[in-house]
Amino acid sequence: MSMISILRAGPQTTIQDWPGRIRYWHVGVPPSGPMDDLSFRLANIAVGNAEGAPGLECTLVGPQLQFDADTVVAVTGAPVSLTVSGKSVPQWVPITLKAGEILDIGAVGVVGMRVYVAVAGGVDAELYLESRSTFTLGKFGGKDGRALTDGDTLATASAVPAGVARRILGDEKPALTNNWHLAVTVGPHSAPEFFTPEDIDDLYNTPYEVHFNSDRTGVRLVGPQPRWARNDGGEAGLHPSNIHDTAYSVGALDFTGDTPILLGPDGPSLGGFVCPVTVTTAERWKLGQLKPGDTVQFVPVRAAEVASVASFGAHRRAGFSTVISAGTDLDDGVLGGSTTADGTTKVTYRRSGDDNILVEYGDMSLDLALRARVHALAERIDAERPPGLITLTPGIRSLQVKVDPTVMRQSTLLAWLTECEAQLPSASELVVPSRTVHLPLSWDDPATREAIERYMLGVRSDAPWCPWNIEFIRRMNGLDSVDDVHRIVYDAEYLVLGLGDVYLGAPVAVPLDPRHRLITTKYNPARTWTPENAVGIGGAYMCIYGMEGPGGYQFVGRTTQVWNHRHPLRAAGFEPEHPWLLRFFDKISWYPVSADELLDLRADMAAGRGTVEISDGTFSLAEHQRFLDDNAGAITADRSAMEAARAIERQRWSDGGEFATKTGKVA
Repeated sequence: MSMISILRAGPQTTIQDWPGRIRYWHVGVPPSGPMDDLSFRLANIAVGNAEGAPGLECTLVGPQLQFDADTVVAVTGAPVSLTVSGKSVPQWVPITLKAGEILDIGAVGVVGMRVYVAVAGGVDAELYLESRSTFTLGKFGGKDGRALTDGDTLATASAVPAGVARRILGDEKPALTNNWHLAVTVGPHSAPEFFTPEDIDDLYNTPYEVHFNSDRTGVRLVGPQPRWARNDGGEAGLHPSNIHDTAYSVGALDFTGDTPILLGPDGPSLGGFVCPVTVTTAERWKLGQLKPGDTVQFVPVRAAEVASVASFGAHRRAGFSTVISAGTDLDDGVLGGSTTADGTTKVTYRRSGDDNILVEYGDMSLDLALRARVHALAERIDAERPPGLITLTPGIRSLQVKVDPTVMRQSTLLAWLTECEAQLPSASELVVPSRTVHLPLSWDDPATREAIERYMLGVRSDAPWCPWNIEFIRRMNGLDSVDDVHRIVYDAEYLVLGLGDVYLGAPVAVPLDPRHRLITTKYNPARTWTPENAVGIGGAYMCIYGMEGPGGYQFVGRTTQVWNHRHPLRAAGFEPEHPWLLRFFDKISWYPVSADELLDLRADMAAGRGTVEISDGTFSLAEHQRFLDDNAGAITADRSAMEAARAIERQRWSDGGEFATKTGKVA
């Protein structure tokens, strides 16, 4: 083992490995790993490492590194000036350094965004949830969960290089440009259900511009505003981009309102926005080299004909800046459909890139029976776990099944999923463990007020939900006062249907009593900053933000931690084997605290001496249905009044030009 001294870190240099933290998507942990996986893997090949060995990702400006022992390194990615002890050396080749020599990596030039450094044997870092990759927003992985800083030291791993160091060949090197072509597959949510055919024509025929507000979570784009094939998202939200929360794929083009965002390796796993196309696995490396001002042209391709992410060289065509396409799939992203065995519920299989299938149940509505069916399918799949299966991520009425496309083809996966679904019994008698978790809620917390102010100053000030989200919620639901919002939120018992809605164990939950289902829309465009553990409502759903980051739910307050950054945490409520507090089908109940009391509770939790009151129980779908039947009249009356208020609000939006808001508008 030798040591590496970080003489100059650069603005954003992190430790990554490949493929990253891939098995925790279902609880809101992104894979992280290199944003340009191709350049990263080639750097490792150049020094003889295994392709996934931990190395460095550098953004815009590279580091200055000193090694205390003889070693071999390679630098790939965006073109940069490169010197060893003042003498120029090339990229894409193994470089032998003597003890004490300094490797200096300069600034990225006209093309590209990120540079990669591999060291023979790999860079040492703590293993966290099966990966050494850094997730800076989550504050884990790599070097103390952060970017490197001047004066840091790193150790090289003790691993022996897996192969012989070699020069990277010309047809293996990726071609970088300022005018990018991205190969995409259609789906999961395209025309004519969500977008118009003209919207999709615009998508394929318009060069989109990369916005300056882009990072590893996602690349924002500027382009034409969709016309949309529907007026709104119903219970999922007022904007037509809103859907009931579903799992995302890395590389999906996510329309957060009218703003398109290419989701990156640090992006969210679950959300409530439509994604019309998805970048293929072999092309996702390009996301790491997109820089502000570059243009992006989406090129539709057939999923069965995409290049393999495992390949290098001529077959992958990474050395060409254009994408050659023989056409697109003509299925609008819908791979097939059927009905459940009892004939009561339709099943839709949607393409989500070449590495996922999204199984959706029923119509676009909130129905806990559909979530029960999702649970039954996930249990059936997990019991068999065929080779190539990576993760199962449930949404409100959907299950995303992610596989390694080099092991299992999408056509094979589709046939197997169809068979699994046909074997399921009725979910009407579902009974599952369901704990009641009592959490504090600081109503209209100052931290959420600050987030709204930042949004108004940096994104847009004329949004209908500004300057006070709670007043917007009142108006959206036809309530007499904001006190009614307060009463309903504290009276409600929320059932957790998904985790990771906005990262790290963040629940997406719905009130069990439909009369408590306050319905809002989501921010358009989304916020760029949300405080950790803010509590918001989007569509009919409540979410607790697992960490700081972007977001779109309407704030009602803030609570204590739902993710353990001290793993294993000593605080009561968290379990030592995993860092997330909540489970699927938990019930959340709120009790009021002041803003100052919440700060004390948060400090106690962070110090490992906090407590969470949790009581065991069960959730029975049949019992819930009996409750709905017994209270059907009152539920219908309340829901009708709320729907009438939303219609008035939607008309106000239309009259005010809200649906004509331009993509990426800054006010």
